[in-house]
Amino acid sequence: MQRLRRTMMFVPGNNPAMMSDAFIYGPDSIMLDLEDSVTMAEKDAARLLVHNALKTINYGNTEMVVRINPLNTPFGKKDVEAVVTAGVHVIRMPKTETAEEVVELEEEIEKVEKRLGCLGRTQIMAAIESTKGIINAYAIATASKRMMGIALGAEDYCANLKTQRTTTGEELLLARETIVVAARAAGIDALDTVFSNLNDMETFRKEVELIKHLGFDGKSIINPRQIEIINEIFTPTQKDIDKAKAIMGAIKEAEAKGSGVIALNGKMIDKPVVIRAQRTIELAISAGVLTKEDL
Repeated sequence: MQRLRRTMMFVPGNNPAMMSDAFIYGPDSIMLDLEDSVTMAEKDAARLLVHNALKTINYGNTEMVVRINPLNTPFGKKDVEAVVTAGVHVIRMPKTETAEEVVELEEEIEKVEKRLGCLGRTQIMAAIESTKGIINAYAIATASKRMMGIALGAEDYCANLKTQRTTTGEELLLARETIVVAARAAGIDALDTVFSNLNDMETFRKEVELIKHLGFDGKSIINPRQIEIINEIFTPTQKDIDKAKAIMGAIKEAEAKGSGVIALNGKMIDKPVVIRAQRTIELAISAGVLTKEDL
């Protein structure tokens, strides 16, 4: 079954209460943060807290991600050691600009995994937050077999672009499209940037609708209140499901007749339509709104 990544919720790595409760809100992924949300003075303490949380808290089937500090800081390699030892599912790289940075992280992960006897367990996700990173998006996306997704970090990207974020998001369109295309070409997931204004849920909804239309798999979030809207938009509707089931039924009927021609309601069904229908069925099953027995 396909893993859903509609919502990846940031949780500060220096907040034990938030780390212990985060899973009850039902995000698809939880990202414990050791980077921007943690001050320099708290880096070591936060690393220990995150390690212990991963080891002791039962997060169920929730995907556990940790955003580490860059490897070129005094904290990055220590972060890798701590979270890989604790069994993290994914390490999220901040401010990724080159494929070489991905390879360097992979080498650090492998050192720990070899010692533990669990080679290949930890996946990598890269946050792209600069113009250089956007230019190198496909190289980053294909730099390692461990790579499961790439994400946009809009605040740093806009600063690097010498502009500001707007509610309409024109300044992010090229970056968003580049990330989605790179992710699809690499066969991995694409996640959008956070929306930080919790008092403007109307604009948030419009942004989520936009990124779904662009082809993203989901969005990084900062608050549980954002989960319901994202899940609503990214989960197939009953109308979508019924249409997809009808298409798949037409395929089965054609196969039973030994016909290479597939039609529904007098209209030919071509390959792109079939791919979209299959995708809808997979998402619906993963989201729990459809079972295999219903097909």
